[in-house]
Amino acid sequence: MKLLTTNKTPSAARVDFFLAEKGIDIEREQVALMKGEHKSPEYRARVPNGRIPALELDDGTVICESIAICRYFEASHPTPTLFGDTPIAQAQVEMWQRMMELELFMPMAMSYRHTHETAKLLENPQFSDFGEKQRSVTESRLRRLDRELADKDFITGNALSVADITAYCGLRFFRFMGYKPADDQPNLRRWFDSMAERPAAQAAFAE
Repeated sequence: MKLLTTNKTPSAARVDFFLAEKGIDIEREQVALMKGEHKSPEYRARVPNGRIPALELDDGTVICESIAICRYFEASHPTPTLFGDTPIAQAQVEMWQRMMELELFMPMAMSYRHTHETAKLLENPQFSDFGEKQRSVTESRLRRLDRELADKDFITGNALSVADITAYCGLRFFRFMGYKPADDQPNLRRWFDSMAERPAAQAAFAE
């Protein structure tokens, strides 16, 4: 089993964070993203969608997409649970994970891809109006998240879940875009600081 990964993307950090919380250590193969190795015929022959990270199993099966990889490890290593341990908990985690993915993680990524100079290699042409709209979407969602965290330690309640990992990895990675808890968002700041103190967070973002 091998994780094809890089230290350069929030999606790779999400899997690293998840594995560290599970206490799972597997072989890693670094893919040079900025050199375009993920676009090479050799990589595309192994990973159909050409993205990073990807999990290559011993039988040759390849699992693409970071959440699919996390689900594989949740099923094969069920404790500690990060997707919920009862039907209602699983539904709530799925609900919040989808919201953090679609309403926070993706808008941050799109604002980067369409407004930042270095992202021209990834998004050409860039549409700056769209990117600025996504910044507005992100900032609105952060204000809502601050309110939602007023009476709970984690996004889904009192237990860490993959929804927290998704939200934290997005905020931590895109901080160079100015995304961070604002001074008037004490609940979001408390949650973010608590997440940052976890050994898994430090492992995911190790230089």
